[in-house]
Amino acid sequence: MGFQLKRNDKIGLIFFIAFVLSMLLIYQFEERFDQERWRSQPRMRYKMADDIIEKQLLIGKTKIAVIALLGKSYATTSLGQEFLVYRLGKPQSFSESKSEQLLIVFKDQKVIKVSRIQD
Repeated sequence: MGFQLKRNDKIGLIFFIAFVLSMLLIYQFEERFDQERWRSQPRMRYKMADDIIEKQLLIGKTKIAVIALLGKSYATTSLGQEFLVYRLGKPQSFSESKSEQLLIVFKDQKVIKVSRIQD
């Protein structure tokens, strides 16, 4: 007598395997931040922006440290709050996509927030 799974167990197992495989593929193809590629391929920065945000790579860093890592940007001060903005380029898509920027907000000369904004 062999081991048999019930119909619902088989369906659950298939979904679990599909989930694990999809997570592995996403992890494999997700772009991780690479300083050299960030500087040499500015049109491809959008691929690395999520890694910078999710891993909080810039939180707590000074403006000098951010510029040393990401290169020159244009800085803006608004109502006493300083921030840096980096162009991310446009993802390739069939529809009209807007270009995005990486916004880095400072408080007391340290990064407190990093987010994407649209042009």
